[in-house]
Amino acid sequence: MFYDHKTIEQKWQQYWQENETFKSQQPSTNQQQPKYYVLDMFPYPSGAGLHVGHPLGYIASDIYSRYKRHQGFNVLHPIGYDSFGLPAEQYAIQTGQHPAITTEQNINRYEEQLRKIGFSFDWSRELRTSDSSYYKWTQWIFIQLFHSWYNNTSNKAESIETLVQHFEQYGTENLNAAQTEALSFTAEEWQNASEEDKQDILLNYRLAFRAETTVNWCPALGTVLANDEVKDGKSERGGYPVYQKKMMQWSMRITAYSERLLQGLDKLDWSDAVKDSQRNWIGKSVGALVKFNVLGSKFDDTNNQQPTTNNQIEVFTTRPDTIFGVSFLTLAPEHELVAKITTPEQKAEVDAYVEATSKRSERERMADVKNITGVFTGAYAEHPLTKEPIPIWIGDYVLAGYGTGAVMAVPAGDERDYAFAKHFGLPIKNIFNQDISENAFSEKEGFVLENSDFLDGLDYKEATEKIVAKLEELEVGKAKINYRQRDAIFSRQRYWGEPVPIYYKDGLPYTLPVSALPLELPEVEKYLPTEDGDPPLGNAKNYAWDSEKEAVVSTDLIDNKTIFPLELSTMPGWAGSSWYFLRYMDSENEDFFVDKNLVDYWGQVDLYIGGSEHATGHLLYSRFWNMFLCDRGFIYHQEPFQKMINQGMILGVSAFVFRVNGTNQLVSKNLSKDYDTQKIPVDISLIQGNDELDIEGLRAWRTEFKDAEFILEDGKYICEREVEKMSKSKYNVVNPDDICEEYGADCLRLYEMFLGPLEQSKPWNTQGLSGVYGFLKKFYNLYFDGDTFSVSEEEPTKEEYKVLHTLIKKVVYDIEHFSFNTSVSSFMIAVNELQKLKCNKRAILEPLAVIISPYAPHICEELWQLLGHSTSIEYVKFPELNEAYLVEDEIEYPVSFNGKMKFKMKLPAELSPQEIEKIALADDRVKAQLGENSPKKIIVVPKKIINIVS
Repeated sequence: MFYDHKTIEQKWQQYWQENETFKSQQPSTNQQQPKYYVLDMFPYPSGAGLHVGHPLGYIASDIYSRYKRHQGFNVLHPIGYDSFGLPAEQYAIQTGQHPAITTEQNINRYEEQLRKIGFSFDWSRELRTSDSSYYKWTQWIFIQLFHSWYNNTSNKAESIETLVQHFEQYGTENLNAAQTEALSFTAEEWQNASEEDKQDILLNYRLAFRAETTVNWCPALGTVLANDEVKDGKSERGGYPVYQKKMMQWSMRITAYSERLLQGLDKLDWSDAVKDSQRNWIGKSVGALVKFNVLGSKFDDTNNQQPTTNNQIEVFTTRPDTIFGVSFLTLAPEHELVAKITTPEQKAEVDAYVEATSKRSERERMADVKNITGVFTGAYAEHPLTKEPIPIWIGDYVLAGYGTGAVMAVPAGDERDYAFAKHFGLPIKNIFNQDISENAFSEKEGFVLENSDFLDGLDYKEATEKIVAKLEELEVGKAKINYRQRDAIFSRQRYWGEPVPIYYKDGLPYTLPVSALPLELPEVEKYLPTEDGDPPLGNAKNYAWDSEKEAVVSTDLIDNKTIFPLELSTMPGWAGSSWYFLRYMDSENEDFFVDKNLVDYWGQVDLYIGGSEHATGHLLYSRFWNMFLCDRGFIYHQEPFQKMINQGMILGVSAFVFRVNGTNQLVSKNLSKDYDTQKIPVDISLIQGNDELDIEGLRAWRTEFKDAEFILEDGKYICEREVEKMSKSKYNVVNPDDICEEYGADCLRLYEMFLGPLEQSKPWNTQGLSGVYGFLKKFYNLYFDGDTFSVSEEEPTKEEYKVLHTLIKKVVYDIEHFSFNTSVSSFMIAVNELQKLKCNKRAILEPLAVIISPYAPHICEELWQLLGHSTSIEYVKFPELNEAYLVEDEIEYPVSFNGKMKFKMKLPAELSPQEIEKIALADDRVKAQLGENSPKKIIVVPKKIINIVS
């Protein structure tokens, strides 16, 4: 029978859509069906659409979703789009087309492709972060964060009102809070403070707060960029220069959750690689905070500089036991004290260095360990214990946002400090404060502690405790736990993002009333910053807040009495994606972001599949927001994603031609070594079998090749092939639409799983599809006799049952262990065996269709209907394993003579070794092998082998 994949797949995709086959059921009081929540990481709908690498994780999650439905679970498997973002905005700047229009077009394209592959998404719950009905609740969460603080004593976020109550009764006495800087005041001082002062103080504690922060500023794009949007000092989008700049920004106090984010990892079923990435990002360190007073610039009568308490450098160190080895301090070029302490003689050099450093991203500076650069400020600090003057330098290997932005340099114990000291001729001291500049750098753990009056005979731990105790006694230091993680910058100077629901009164931020949400994006004439340098929202004509009418009004009406300016920044891309998994539970609720009863039912995401590139961005922010919402009692669970799998990549096989430099000649691969050439990627659609280039196709592809001269080998042009990430710029992208058209979605799904283990990356090879397509045709034809559908009601044989139940056992194990590739192999083996047995029994073929349906749903739906069923195969119970069918009735024994196998003998499985030996000796073939000889020994390994020694 002809397997018409096009007709079959269109038919069932239409059926699923019309019947909402995959719609999840909300729980009722009468029925509490067990749930299972399967989620894919939020896709961003780019204009390029999907390539064959994108569906890999979706196919895996879809197989598991369908399998759980067969097991009787109420499966929530939703889909939506992370639809705010810089690419749509940049396209709007270039074309003048509103981002909402292109985003809608891109989403429609994505949905068309996703439906064509047959995913069992609950489309009724579709979300888009750019819909105001969704970002209303993103804004609501921001408001809750603004009106919350972190109580370190209760170890959770609380309403800001509880903090105000504490201030009213005690001031800052006995307050243990996450804060930007340490403040101290009495209850009376708080009560007598003005409203403006109170609001300013509260900003020091809010979980959403404004502060001056060093950011990646891209003037050409007019916006702040995240670290992962910057590469080699330039914006990933457009390649524009990026500078380090201090700006007043909205931030999220994620640092308050650092310890909980660390501890929570132990309870999650995630890969060690992702957990380690998060642990390293959070970067917990145990050590001490040490204070160095900056020495004054004037000299007293004894010609000694005096310390000043006005300027103090705080340093965090994990090795306080090395404090006597400090020979200089290094500040980050952005450190706030640099401008204050630099001497007039050093100012020009310091300013030039600071300017140069601003053009390098933090990633570059962290990675660059070879180039040693720095400048002396001309200032000195007083050593807190020895009271000796220590030179203060700046160096770009120190980052303002890490720790305190300053390090105490111990060249004798730190390799980078040692290289810096040697490069600039600075002294190198051991921990006894003895100059050892001529000696080599020592990496010995804990240093040598003998012969020190202060540290005599102490080990590393004891020395650390004694040093910290001395620092605390002198009030120049204290024990401290530090985290590398910094508070997350939240504002972006962009248009296409969630508006921040804040207005400004007397220069201080106030939240809009919840009743006024959503604060919608206004229309603007252009998507670029204003002439005054304000973000694009500054171009809006109607974007001011009328506090009396509680409405957005014209900016011309701002009087700073009742009508106030609104925040012009928008939220970052990660805002909407930090809680979308909750909204899926209750996507149409207009009264609250999610019903608590539904949160109680759906709980955590049971299976989350997505790329490992989100390990320290999306996953950390999602965990942070989830913990916060749990603290405030809005949801019940601390962690959002219980089990997570990172799928590997499907790699493309790029094609390259070789152009002789300075000419328009293209030389074939194996001749290119004789020329000075440039390797140029070309579209893989131009490549024929054996890597041969379609020369005329290349001429037509791009004008630069129209008149090219080709240097051939054996009359052909052979291209270089290289396996790498699929990318439009490499012209190695394969469109899944083309695959679905030629081979079908079921074939695409099976092939992507067949390529290899889910977590591993693997190269795409379109030629491999034909084998999988052949399997589908063979599977389909099991149910036909020629062109006639033919299924027998006869009882299957034991051998047929064995094939079926062997497959059930294997597939159940594979799916539950996410070994989808081996399941596909098992399907092929089972279908081949059933074909050999000429099996057409309903009792075999019905469960076979159910088993294969999670992987190839269209063909199985068609066969299920042909088998006489009027409802979808989707909710049919998964076949149960009966081990009795796997018990062997007969064993095929290899019979060996002196270790060499001669033939095989089938014997009943229940025979004893003595019975096997007796039957073997009576066999004519054994007699023929022995001849006149008697066997010296017969070795019988039950169910394995018979070996006769003659």
